[in-house]
Amino acid sequence: MNNYIILSEKQWNVNLANDLTKLTGDSWVLISEKENFTETELRKLNPKKIFIPHWSYIIPSEIYKNFTCVVFHMTDLPYGRGGSPLQNLIVRGYKETKISALKVEEGLDTGDIYLKKDLSLNGKAKEVFERANCVILEMILEIVKTDPKPSKQIGEAYFFKRRTPAMSSIQDLEQLEQIYDYIRMLDAEGYPKAFLETENCIFEFKNVSKQNDNTLEAYVRIIKK
Repeated sequence: MNNYIILSEKQWNVNLANDLTKLTGDSWVLISEKENFTETELRKLNPKKIFIPHWSYIIPSEIYKNFTCVVFHMTDLPYGRGGSPLQNLIVRGYKETKISALKVEEGLDTGDIYLKKDLSLNGKAKEVFERANCVILEMILEIVKTDPKPSKQIGEAYFFKRRTPAMSSIQDLEQLEQIYDYIRMLDAEGYPKAFLETENCIFEFKNVSKQNDNTLEAYVRIIKK
């Protein structure tokens, strides 16, 4: 029996370890806290591979040099290296993408590619991440079963900048489709909601839907400054 680790701080990934344990018969451990992801703890677990569906921190070199770390990135690499891939894709008009499984190496999203799978970007961010979770499960099973040799990335690199909370404002958007995309692409745990701001209040939006009369409906949370 082999030992594996799932590294993620996101709620939509919490069932991966249990599901993989049932499907493979191997030992799968979920690490969701940064303080538990240390070389000392990893040596105790002695994982064959560390799979990283969603992690907001830099992987230390002493870890990726001593353990095989496989991270999943929501772009067709080398296009879209960097932060906030889902939001950066949607604001550029993409309707679908690929999830790239790559080996963690020095440099941001520069590692060799194990495999890629298609992913639809329809729906709100939470739904996209849940859909991605299912795709990632399939990818992990394939990597564990076939142990593919990763290949160098092909093509010209294009970098995304990590989005800031201030970029979630819909104040200057002119088209309803743009507003719809902004609200849905930020509608997930841990992301700053799309908002409007007045002198006295902040209006946060989620659960947006298109109506038959060419309008949008959404839940609004009003916060007093």
